[in-house]
Amino acid sequence: MKEKLHALYAKAMEEVASLNTSDEQISKSLEDFKVKYLGKKSELVSIMKEMGSLSKEERPIMGQLANDVRSKIEKAYGEAKEKVSKLELAAKLQAETIDVTLPGKCIAPGKAHPISAVQSEIEDIFIGLGFEIVDGPEVEYDYYNFTALNIPPEHPARDTQDTFYINSNVLLRTQTSSVQIHVMENKKPPIRVISPGRVYRSDAIDATHSPMFHQVEGLVVDKGITMGDLKGTLELFSQNMFGENTKIRFRPHHFPFTEPSAEVDVSCFACGGKGCRLCKGEGWIEILGAGMVHPDVLKRCGIDPEEYSGFAFGMGIERIVMKKYNIDDMRLLYENDIRFLSQF
Repeated sequence: MKEKLHALYAKAMEEVASLNTSDEQISKSLEDFKVKYLGKKSELVSIMKEMGSLSKEERPIMGQLANDVRSKIEKAYGEAKEKVSKLELAAKLQAETIDVTLPGKCIAPGKAHPISAVQSEIEDIFIGLGFEIVDGPEVEYDYYNFTALNIPPEHPARDTQDTFYINSNVLLRTQTSSVQIHVMENKKPPIRVISPGRVYRSDAIDATHSPMFHQVEGLVVDKGITMGDLKGTLELFSQNMFGENTKIRFRPHHFPFTEPSAEVDVSCFACGGKGCRLCKGEGWIEILGAGMVHPDVLKRCGIDPEEYSGFAFGMGIERIVMKKYNIDDMRLLYENDIRFLSQF
């Protein structure tokens, strides 16, 4: 038995030495070695089963020798495995070497979309004038989008050709004026807010129309508010947006929710009012609608029109963008062509 253990040990050491000097399929060979010499069905286990045939005096000696052989084989296996792990790690690091001297990939910095940039500019101007920014739902009730704004049931704006109805009482808002009603219902004067956001109308897509676009609506309600306050506010806005020499003019118009109402033009910021291609030779560019809040609108919101008055205005952000950057086709703003958008 002693000779068998010594022979087994010599054989194991010779085999594990060969594993240390070759890297071909080392991991698999190591596992095979472990099963062969240290597994439950290994030759070492078979030899140890012969211990029962030994005398009482020989058993402790052979047992000690067997344990010693097992320990040495386990140690040799562990050292070989550690060496193999280091070889595998070195090979992996060599294969995955990165040349840090190579130039990195150029990642172009992002920038705001022209619509977002102009909206932020508009918001900053009105925040500087003491306005608060408010938001409201894009899916709106008919009451807030039409009825509360003094738009009667027979008004053409309610027609399904102009409005996306979800059912007879719910729709995609056609204007952010609906936010003004929510504000007036929940807040007592003085009120000074703007409500930017997306709106939806059933328009065919062309150079100047889109079924989805952006608006900014403004509302001021307080005691003693007049058209003079409206004109002064819009003048300051226009001069901040288009240049300090910008002038504005009011043209009589009709909106159901304001009385009196006006279309507001600004002097052409390209030619200074002399007439050019941008303003079609007129010297003026229409940018928004405005007027004094209709008394009936104030009443519906629980505000006494005998005590309070107010003004409201609204503008399309795309229109401002197109005029500001001399863009002649609204569709260009939605095509996400980086070559086009990176110009602004």
